[in-house]
Amino acid sequence: MQDAKNLKEYRKEIQESLNNAFLRQTLDTFAVAYRAGRTKAFAEAGIDVKSLVAEIAAAKDGMLPRLMELYDQFRQNAEAAGVQVHFARDAAEANAIIAGIAAATGSQKIVKSKSMTAEEILLNHALEDQGLQVTETDLGEWIIQLRHEGPSHMVMPAIHLSRHQVRDLFADVTGAHQEPDIEKLVKVARRELRSRFAEADMGITGANFAIVETGTIGLVTNEGNARLVTTLPRVHVALLGIDKLVPSLTDALRILKILPRNATGQHITSYVTWITGANECAAAPDLKKEIHFVVLDNGRLEMAKDPLFSQVFRCVRCGACANVCPVYRLIGGHRMGHIYIGAIGLILTYFFHGPDKAKNLVQNCINCEACKDICAGGIDLPRLIKQIHVRIQDRQGHPLPGLLLGQVMKNRKLFHTLLRTAKWAQRPVAGDDGFMRHLPMMFFKDHDFKALPTVADQPFRDRFPGLQRKTVKRQGPAPPVKAALFSGCVQDFIYPEQMEAAYRLFADHRVAMSFPMAQSCCGLPLQMMGEARTSREVAIQNIRAFEREDVDYIVTLCASCASHLKHNYPVLVADDPTMVEKARAFAARVIDFSSFAHDVLGLTAADFAGDGKAATFHAPCHLCRGLGVHDAPRALLRNAGLDYREADESEVCCGFGGTFSAKFPELSAELLRKKLDHVEATGAELLLTDCPGCVMQLRGGLKKRGSRIVVQHTAEALAARKKTNI
Repeated sequence: MQDAKNLKEYRKEIQESLNNAFLRQTLDTFAVAYRAGRTKAFAEAGIDVKSLVAEIAAAKDGMLPRLMELYDQFRQNAEAAGVQVHFARDAAEANAIIAGIAAATGSQKIVKSKSMTAEEILLNHALEDQGLQVTETDLGEWIIQLRHEGPSHMVMPAIHLSRHQVRDLFADVTGAHQEPDIEKLVKVARRELRSRFAEADMGITGANFAIVETGTIGLVTNEGNARLVTTLPRVHVALLGIDKLVPSLTDALRILKILPRNATGQHITSYVTWITGANECAAAPDLKKEIHFVVLDNGRLEMAKDPLFSQVFRCVRCGACANVCPVYRLIGGHRMGHIYIGAIGLILTYFFHGPDKAKNLVQNCINCEACKDICAGGIDLPRLIKQIHVRIQDRQGHPLPGLLLGQVMKNRKLFHTLLRTAKWAQRPVAGDDGFMRHLPMMFFKDHDFKALPTVADQPFRDRFPGLQRKTVKRQGPAPPVKAALFSGCVQDFIYPEQMEAAYRLFADHRVAMSFPMAQSCCGLPLQMMGEARTSREVAIQNIRAFEREDVDYIVTLCASCASHLKHNYPVLVADDPTMVEKARAFAARVIDFSSFAHDVLGLTAADFAGDGKAATFHAPCHLCRGLGVHDAPRALLRNAGLDYREADESEVCCGFGGTFSAKFPELSAELLRKKLDHVEATGAELLLTDCPGCVMQLRGGLKKRGSRIVVQHTAEALAARKKTNI
């Protein structure tokens, strides 16, 4: 459970987790195995994952306008079957209801099956304060209960612990020596827990589904403990969020198709249990089990009414967003969540536990979109996380760096003047190789894991007129394709050679190009810092800069820019009907470099004179996930005559993340280290990518290593191997 008061304290906690070698190795091993297992599970079942996710999202969204109506129907049907249904507005009320049930039924000993909703309301603490004996019976939950800590994953709560730690824990509990053998430790747990089941007065579970048409609840588990909890005690209490409502069994089974596969790569879990009404129970005086369903709000209804955050209701609690998160993989759930873990946890923490618990967590999103890409409900998790960051800053105040950056970026002329001035200011620390010899004093020693580039002598906007004059003479009248170039700030002022390479490549294939001088930074850095208002102003400036361009495409060599321009601009101006139409028209023309070169221009092997150099590719997050582009850059490299070698985890984040690398350098450095290890293992001479930010991160890291691997933008590699030249 993360409770740091400020970012400085939070970073100290992060460093502690980074120093935990076992945790890092465990999460690494799991992350790699999980991806393979998940892919296999869906493929073997022949499931169209995107279609299934869309069906789940549509069904969940369709419930929202009649949520309380569905709750009333569920309550009526459950009560008709002999269940007592309670509605709890918040955690305190839910705890009071369950404690009251225990008092009314004379229950003293309680066994529980794993429930994140119970963790959310700190139910165990509330019941223990009433003098009740509460025992978790899921193996992982029992372990962390004995350790007096929270879960580090929603599905695998004790994934952060080694068998040696569990051995020592069980030795303390039993007072006997234990072996660090997993099967033996499981037997110890079963032996210790067996009497608890037999003696329990009450069993408490969660629920994965609450089926409206029958008043049924469904539980999805991998251990037999949940069935014992629901059958042996004379009283059963099921605690569930109102978001678990589904209209019919068909809706529940649809979710069941994706839940185990997305959670753990299983086709189906070991146990799927459906409970309708009060069943027989020999331990009860009247031979009938007493069953209570406690349906919890605790901020959920507020989310349901929110036009943006209502999509959180699609969450099926599979935990996949943590499984693929590169940050979670480094530091685990105790640092990547308060109670709920991973990307969804960053959001739920804000609504369930308040902005103070969420303010540090939401900044620890690198915006790689891996969570969005894998979400079983199609939730736009990165966008929601950033919006929570905005809300917290609007409420508690914006940090000075963000405010200053916003003031500079929304004034394009000032911003570009400062970038031009930097060319002169950097001279005392600039080397002859395009890198700074040492970091300026404004950077801390923590940022010294990579070399930083210098600002170019001449930005691309100053080079463009000369390039255009030469090209127009040679192309002749009416080129078949018209494109406007969007450079962003990094390729304009730091890596103009990347833009120039693309220009020459396009010119040889009769593309008429323009470069609106009023364009500026795409605004993504502002978005990452929670400066939504100034991000919107920058978006409007860029839309207006391109609106008079008579072109078929707006081509950018930065995948992050492309994704931001295409997906976020219409959202940023959604409150202005006139501007949103312009934004949509603008976004419709945006295309990334590789898609333009491969899909539009149709470049083939006949266009290149390859040299057979060994090359590998790092897929920028916003290319492979933000834009869904996977094959085009790799096909281009093969067509260019390069000896292409796929690196392990080529689509995992390199650790740049724009302002993320400045805010969390320790995480950025570790992500970069792993990325470069995979690159070097290929034996490649060239490392290519489609993002200037990734170039900066990768090139700077390899420079620090003293590596001879050359890092280039894909455009540079292709331009160097094209058959004709201007």
